[in-house]
Amino acid sequence: MSTGWLAILSVLPIVVVGVLLVGLRWPASRAMPVSYLVAAGLALGIWQVPGMQIAAATLKGLIVAVTLLYIIFGAILLLNTLHESGGMRSIRRGFTDITPDRRIQVIIIAWLFGSFIEGSAGFGTPAAVAVPLLVGLGFPGMAAVMAGMIIQSTPVSFGAAGTPILVGVNRGLEDETGMVAGFVAEQGLEWGGLLSLIAVRVALLHAITGTLVPLILVALMTRFFGRNRSLAEGLAVWRFALFAALAMTIPYYLAARFLGPEFPSICGGLIGLAVVVWAAKRGFLIPSNADAWEFDRRENWDPEWTGSIEIKDEAGGNSTVGMVRAWLPYMLVAVLLVLSRLEALPFKAWLTSVKLSWTGILGTSIGQDFDPLYSPGTVFVVVSLITCALHGMRRASVAAAWRHSARTMLPASVALVFTVPMVQVFINSGGGAEAYASMPQALAGGVAQLTGEAWPLFATFIGGFGAFVAGSNTVSNMMFSLFQFSVGREIGVDPAWIVALQAVGGAAGNIICVHNVVAACAVVGLVGREGAVIRKTLPAFLYYALTAGAVGYAIVWSAEKGWFNAGSVIAAVVFIGAVSAILWGNAKGRRSFGESRAKEVSRPGGG
Repeated sequence: MSTGWLAILSVLPIVVVGVLLVGLRWPASRAMPVSYLVAAGLALGIWQVPGMQIAAATLKGLIVAVTLLYIIFGAILLLNTLHESGGMRSIRRGFTDITPDRRIQVIIIAWLFGSFIEGSAGFGTPAAVAVPLLVGLGFPGMAAVMAGMIIQSTPVSFGAAGTPILVGVNRGLEDETGMVAGFVAEQGLEWGGLLSLIAVRVALLHAITGTLVPLILVALMTRFFGRNRSLAEGLAVWRFALFAALAMTIPYYLAARFLGPEFPSICGGLIGLAVVVWAAKRGFLIPSNADAWEFDRRENWDPEWTGSIEIKDEAGGNSTVGMVRAWLPYMLVAVLLVLSRLEALPFKAWLTSVKLSWTGILGTSIGQDFDPLYSPGTVFVVVSLITCALHGMRRASVAAAWRHSARTMLPASVALVFTVPMVQVFINSGGGAEAYASMPQALAGGVAQLTGEAWPLFATFIGGFGAFVAGSNTVSNMMFSLFQFSVGREIGVDPAWIVALQAVGGAAGNIICVHNVVAACAVVGLVGREGAVIRKTLPAFLYYALTAGAVGYAIVWSAEKGWFNAGSVIAAVVFIGAVSAILWGNAKGRRSFGESRAKEVSRPGGG
């Protein structure tokens, strides 16, 4: 069968997801079983994969789904524990003391705190931490999920202490032909030097593209969830949004350049958080309280926005929980995640020594490990138990937190037990009787054949596709790094830049990844509304993949075509569009303010 037909067939499971989940608005619990059947049918009928291999891939998917559900349960439990103890009320009051403006709050929590958590833990943990925290502060559940997904872009390539580079790219570039080793020798590098070179280029692409992420985040939030459905209300805080972006991306890039791939997201998130919170407390670049942006009254919210977890001001708990004790559980989560992920410390080795393994599932080469003590779920559960004692909770309140968490988690299991097995069947579709490449590789090959020298513009989308399917930047890099390297060689550009584009695209793909969205929705009780979330986050993914690809194209072809090329033109259009949007937003904001002031003056006794 031709490469083109294989590519078309390979994309069918993803088309099914898009049509059913996003187009027809089916819940993931209905859409993903259909997608699983399509993937399994193609693997059996076209790829001629043995039925035992499909069954083994399915079992691996079920194991991964259980590990995800464990993390989801832990995150929900911590939120409910803080709710029952009264700690969430204190946290909410603390943010209100900094600023009541929801636009500023979402930047601090999602962009900065979320980036730090991504750097220390990765694997979707920021959504499990930041999303319920935002809901606890009074954000609509869907707005919180959207924010949690959009920020899973810039920090992701260096998540979990650099795992997507140190494991994903490293293993993805393993090559028996010697092509990569030859390039390393040509450049006068060692293997570690190649990874460092790629990491610095990844950080540069992210730093350029990620600078607009906080602004895009607040603009989409005010557009979809504001009283006036206005982009302009989000764009109005552009100064603070750009300041917060640079406070993270500058130390992020410097850490990649001088410290290595383990530290960009950790350092960028932590330094940015310290700088921005300090500045926000002093009112730097933030609106006055009189101009603070707030969601409409809860009774006016669209019912689609809220889930089964809802934190009310008057709900339960001990009103005497102080600010330090209220925040201590989240500080403990951050500290435990960092300490358990750093290779220089012994804790990682201790925790990963307890391992549940199933190698050679059903006699195949497929296997799966689970480190229960190393899982973020264990950190959440342990911290929840510590919080019970720390906040002096009554037994009834503790029981209520566990009961509500179990009830919230269960609906997510239906979607995940089909989503993750579909992913595993899709990935493990190679090695059949027809000797075709796996479905992801077949699709990438078809796109490469069509695009030729324009490939850098599409490299990020292939990386994003890998993460969309697999739910992991690391897995996407493992699947496609060698393929991207070989395409770079074939079209005559520096292949290390093409691998960097792969890693950046793989990070961006997390914004729309189905099983990450399912998991994030489950944390706040929004199971069944995954398609609505993806429709809202898709513009952010398209911006990220297109802009990074354009910048990469401009760089790799600059020597041959000059800096004025298709990539630089596209990047300039994006930049001009952003500036124009900011100017339009400011002008519209001034008109709205003038109209509101005119109405006040026209009232009896006004002026």
